[in-house]
Amino acid sequence: MTTSWYNLAVALGVGLLIGLERERSKGEGPSRRPAGIRTFALASLLGAVAGHLGGVALLAVALAGVIILTALSYFRSHEADHGLTTEIGLLAAPLLGALAMHDPLLAAGLAAAVAVVFAAKAPLHGFVKGALTDAEVRDGLVFAIASLIIWPLLPDRPLGPFDSINPHNVWLLVILMLAIGAAGHAATRLLGARYGLPLAGLAAGFVSSTATIGSMAARVAKDPASLHPAVAGAAFSTCATFLQMAVLLFTTNQPTLLAMAPMLAAGTIVAAAYALAFALRPSASRESQAAEPGRAFNPAAALGLAAMMALILVVSAAMKDRFGEAGVIAVAAVAGIVDTHSAGISVASLVATGGLPAGAAVAPILAAMTTNAAAKIVMAVSLGTRGFALRIVPGVVLSMLAAWTVAAVLLQWV
Repeated sequence: MTTSWYNLAVALGVGLLIGLERERSKGEGPSRRPAGIRTFALASLLGAVAGHLGGVALLAVALAGVIILTALSYFRSHEADHGLTTEIGLLAAPLLGALAMHDPLLAAGLAAAVAVVFAAKAPLHGFVKGALTDAEVRDGLVFAIASLIIWPLLPDRPLGPFDSINPHNVWLLVILMLAIGAAGHAATRLLGARYGLPLAGLAAGFVSSTATIGSMAARVAKDPASLHPAVAGAAFSTCATFLQMAVLLFTTNQPTLLAMAPMLAAGTIVAAAYALAFALRPSASRESQAAEPGRAFNPAAALGLAAMMALILVVSAAMKDRFGEAGVIAVAAVAGIVDTHSAGISVASLVATGGLPAGAAVAPILAAMTTNAAAKIVMAVSLGTRGFALRIVPGVVLSMLAAWTVAAVLLQWV
């Protein structure tokens, strides 16, 4: 009995919460909207009592009555049409009241969500109608199709020559590049190209530095004025590669991290300094910032990146099939073309099991990072402009050269 009273109280609270917002926005005088705090509270209680006494059948009858009354009220006030939002909320109230009798926490959460949707009318309408462009809406639909329709339908198993291509994983790279492009576009619109692209590049680098460089290259090809901020973003993504490797080695095998720490620190410092050199330069994209915002990403560039990665996978598999796994270094180098972090984790796991000394893990991990850097250079050259490639390639090379130099110096001291 106590539980029923509690559930009924939640049902009443659900109606009062939604009705409170509607009461404040219903207006005054003859043109005011019909449903307010009392109407929503009673509708929610009606649903709760109906569901409690008669189950689904009585709830359906009660809901039909609310629908009829709502329709009559709407047609009486259609000359001053304010839309159907209030009417739909009134239909949801008895359903939420009935839900409160079975799952009060879920009902309360959904009621809060409904109230927020009601209260957010002005900012939502302003964002959709004023902030978003037609091109951005189309790009949002393209991203939804790519991630919610195409990706789940692709087979998640090795296919193709040498069973080297997993379509599910390859398409994930397309989604990542689209998402990174959209993040960079949003950051640019909020902060401007000079600050938005470097921040977006650093954040996206923890997801995929290769995809980030490909996305920045495609952006420069579309908007040459954003060259320096895009180079800074791409260089910051390389910085993120070193930082993420340190975090993964810490969680996998700390002796391997201690052995790799000087090299990772050197690569991070060089990549960060190179990125800052471009981030602090005045951007030539002031005119482009004031212009009409363009597309959020380049689908053709994303597809090209995925096709190139698939080709690299086939070539890597062919090399392994032809020459075999000639040592840990060669295997890690081949794996690093696709994902340097998985190769690093594999080597660190080998150290953890005693199959390899911690000091011997330095060369395989650096080899994986080097081949991954080579893949980044290929992306920059193939997808970007000549100016972008000439500026980002030295940063990638210098960061890896710094890591290898520190490794060589430490090897001489040992």
